[in-house]
Amino acid sequence: MSLKAKVDEFLALPNDSTKKTIGVALALCLVCAVAVSTAAVALKPVQDENKALDRKKNIVTIGQLAPAGTPVAQAFQNVESKVVDLQTGEYVTDVDPEKFDARAAAVDPKQNLVLTREQDIASIKRRAKYATVYLVKENDQLKKVILPISGYGLWSTLHGFLALEADANTIVGLGFYEHAETPGLGGEVDNPNWKAQWVGKKLFDEQGNIAIQVAKAPVAASDPKAQYHIDALSGATLTSNGVNNLVHFWIGKDGFGPYLQKMRKGGGA
Repeated sequence: MSLKAKVDEFLALPNDSTKKTIGVALALCLVCAVAVSTAAVALKPVQDENKALDRKKNIVTIGQLAPAGTPVAQAFQNVESKVVDLQTGEYVTDVDPEKFDARAAAVDPKQNLVLTREQDIASIKRRAKYATVYLVKENDQLKKVILPISGYGLWSTLHGFLALEADANTIVGLGFYEHAETPGLGGEVDNPNWKAQWVGKKLFDEQGNIAIQVAKAPVAASDPKAQYHIDALSGATLTSNGVNNLVHFWIGKDGFGPYLQKMRKGGGA
């Protein structure tokens, strides 16, 4: 029997027949699946472009690269992207920073490092061997460096950026562009007043030890420890601990520690 004859036979079935109902449902599912798949493939370049633009917007904002309202392309024109080998702290020259995806690399056994329980203070289980950093320069002089950071809070993995002065120690800004913490509690990581606390604080003490702390115990402004202290979020202890831990991880020896150490010695530009 030809295909046309089979179709005619199928269409001639009563509308309430089980065979025709299942057949129509399957045909509808097939058409919808093809339509969704086609749209996903066709729109992927646009999605990738929007993701890249959103990443640049966050870098511009957290790094305080330009006044509000400045076009992203203009604000980003002095930013140079480079890929860093996190183990050595050296730049990698055979990987395109515009195409490197650290989140995808983090789940690729060929491109990741599985963290031990002792290493994994940020609760991310694994990280990519490489990471993209963003160098802000003026007249070829390094002014700021912006690092991607991530780690688990209370309900979610927080993804964001930490911006530093060229000394690789003084904080310019910290912010998250993706998380699912509780609105009004852990979600206060987005509160401008809380984020403003980070500006000007130091990551390391004079001996090079990690000194920055997100903690509940208040520290007087006159106390030397105040330069390393961030007030914990009210009612969001676990999120505060998560932010403290993820910052410690990424500036530590298993994160950007080797890279930041080179920068503090003047070798990171």
